[in-house]
Amino acid sequence: MKTIDDLVGEGVAGRRVFVRADLNVPLDGERITDDGRIRAAVPTITKLAEHGARVVVASHLGRPKGAPDPQYSLAPVAKRLGELLGTSVRGDVAFAADTVGDSAKATVGAMADGGVTLLENLRFNPGETSKDDAERGAFADQLAALAEAYVGDGFGAVHRKHASVYDLPARLPHAAGYLIATEVGVLRKLTEDVRRPYAVVLGGAKVSDKLGVIDHLLTKADRILIGGGMAYTFLQAQGHDVGKSLLQEDQLPAVQGYLERAGELGVEFVLPVDVVAADGFPDLKSKAPTHPVTVRADAIPAELEGLDIGPESRKLYAAKLADTATVFWNGPMGVFEHPDYAEGTRAVAQALLDSPAFTVVGGGDSAAAVRQLGFDEAAFGHISTGGGASLEYLEGKTLPGLSALED
Repeated sequence: MKTIDDLVGEGVAGRRVFVRADLNVPLDGERITDDGRIRAAVPTITKLAEHGARVVVASHLGRPKGAPDPQYSLAPVAKRLGELLGTSVRGDVAFAADTVGDSAKATVGAMADGGVTLLENLRFNPGETSKDDAERGAFADQLAALAEAYVGDGFGAVHRKHASVYDLPARLPHAAGYLIATEVGVLRKLTEDVRRPYAVVLGGAKVSDKLGVIDHLLTKADRILIGGGMAYTFLQAQGHDVGKSLLQEDQLPAVQGYLERAGELGVEFVLPVDVVAADGFPDLKSKAPTHPVTVRADAIPAELEGLDIGPESRKLYAAKLADTATVFWNGPMGVFEHPDYAEGTRAVAQALLDSPAFTVVGGGDSAAAVRQLGFDEAAFGHISTGGGASLEYLEGKTLPGLSALED
């Protein structure tokens, strides 16, 4: 796989270089609530601009239905990207009001060496996500007309067979950006050259989102710690009542199978021993105080809903992480967005910092939680921007966006 350094070494001054970034940040209206993915794109864009490339940046945001939708516009992202790039680029970051239309052609055509243009949301065009090869390819042709080289740097999208991720690299000289190169290197440390003991911490709402990675990691990890909403399906599978807690009953047979396999393989499964519960889900906008109670995980009252791991579980999880050499964490331990239910996630993050292990925070809500709870990102071994892409890599799947970058 050619890298951005290889591309720059061949000379990029005056050339239009298309950078497929992942700028899919959370928005509250036009306010960006977490700019981590934008900051992660800065090194690659800066490198190209400082060497005189005319950088055409593209990304998706949210899930528009193949047509322009103002709530998913990348305009606020263009402003923040310009602030982060600062003086490393020539002029302000220009924003094209479409992807391959008149605005994109005019804006890209007017660029100077070292300039940066951000195109409007790629998913405003149905060809980006189409399952029809011809429709997707036609959109990739239009994108290719805007540039002379391609850099893939949106790791969070490489598991998608989309036009800008999979089809476009085949049409242009291509290379991997710094973010993708770093992510792949880190994930190899979690799959191919693992230092042990190796612990995996999985949280988040749904077991169904993590089935594939659990299945694959049963043969890789020494210890799997479960928290978040998905923990209640595991507790129910062990025969415990979970009250009004989130439960995926259709996944109970699969979860029971994983618990049995873990025992056969000698993999330690760690589940909460107590939980913080309430009589309903908290208001995440107002953050109004609730009335949490701590109850045993094997005896959650019928009228309560588990919303975080409890204090004894936090101690247990910290102890299980203290002697590790490698830790992968994906998914919060509870409803961290509300202060009454953030302590479980905080405890896991702190345990990672206290551990001597190489620690990887696996993107998505976990990365957002680390930032929201005030932790220093640099203190962790790596904070991924990958989310679903990281999980699919750990499942052993072939990722279309990575395959497309291989020569």
